[in-house]
Amino acid sequence: MNFSINDLDFKKSNGLIPVIVQDNDTSKVLMLGYMNADALEKTVMEKRVTFFSRSKQRLWTKGESSGNFLELVSIAKDCDNDTILAKVNPVGPVCHTGADTCFEEVNKKDNFLLHLQKVIQDRRDNPSDKSYTTSLFKKGINKVAQKVGEEAVELVIEAKDNDKDLFMGEAADLMYHYLVLLAAKNYELSEVIDVLKERHK
Repeated sequence: MNFSINDLDFKKSNGLIPVIVQDNDTSKVLMLGYMNADALEKTVMEKRVTFFSRSKQRLWTKGESSGNFLELVSIAKDCDNDTILAKVNPVGPVCHTGADTCFEEVNKKDNFLLHLQKVIQDRRDNPSDKSYTTSLFKKGINKVAQKVGEEAVELVIEAKDNDKDLFMGEAADLMYHYLVLLAAKNYELSEVIDVLKERHK
């Protein structure tokens, strides 16, 4: 959060500020809620979205009963300091009806690389003895980095020939091990994309 809670104008709506919730991966708008200063502070501290429930008249963490939390990625204020945009990674359906969004829209994650990244991160955080990915993490950063180097060399070798299947196979191997290396370093693909975007300016 690159602003202070004190920057926000809670007075316009009797102590509440509307919060637009957007999927960080798909950019789909998921829902609209309201926060007071305490809800915003709790959201930032716990990295899970907490609203002020107007019907219950209390703080309410989305998913506290269903388990369908909204994991906070970033939060920003608008130009008038009276609206918040929260980008999140939703855990399960967002709407109480079971729909992906409160607007009855399908929130499909079409980016397979982002899906694969999450699978790799899960293998890192929840090790499985049957997982090749987990075995790489257990061998340490040096081994993971070495595998990226090996796959890069194999891709270069295949690039000199005209066998598309072998070239694509090696390209996929390199991409996979590259994502493992990012996860081993606790970085995300989006951070690499940000660097590329900055260079593109």
